[in-house]
Amino acid sequence: MMIMLGLVVLVAFWAIGLYNGLIKARNLVREAFSGIEVFLKKRFDLIPNLVEVVKGYAKHESETLEKVMQYRAEKGTNVEEVAKSDQKVSEALVNLRAVAEAYPDLKADTQYQQLMSDLNTMETELASARRFYNGAVLAYNDKLMVFPANLFVNFFNFQAEKYYEIDDAAQRQAPQVKF
Repeated sequence: MMIMLGLVVLVAFWAIGLYNGLIKARNLVREAFSGIEVFLKKRFDLIPNLVEVVKGYAKHESETLEKVMQYRAEKGTNVEEVAKSDQKVSEALVNLRAVAEAYPDLKADTQYQQLMSDLNTMETELASARRFYNGAVLAYNDKLMVFPANLFVNFFNFQAEKYYEIDDAAQRQAPQVKF
């Protein structure tokens, strides 16, 4: 009788530990995704200033500038939508940089240089946030799939998380620079 009670208590503690570990891993994934959103917001806040500086030098490049602003306005609610919007903004920013290359006075402008430096820093931090998120997703998904946890995750209603990635193979290629 005591052995049976001991086994029940042991299984209960194991189940509690498993559940708490999964909750912590899922919360880390959510926190990591919010980190991406913070850096995207900071990048989005820089873009209007950059566009305004470029507009002063490249008035006839309005199509490129409008695309940057349009993509900036697109927001997603889940990982796939945010990643797609992020990729479009990144491609538009490459084109914006290409436009700037055609204007030596713009490249020499200190405000433009500062904004580009801030943007480059933001892109580096954003890349780090994406890697951190994907690492958190890997750890969480691994916890869901290993034995014996995989036998109980459906009971606890845990779902695998998606990686922050580009789904469209064409988007994985280097963006085309257009003038």
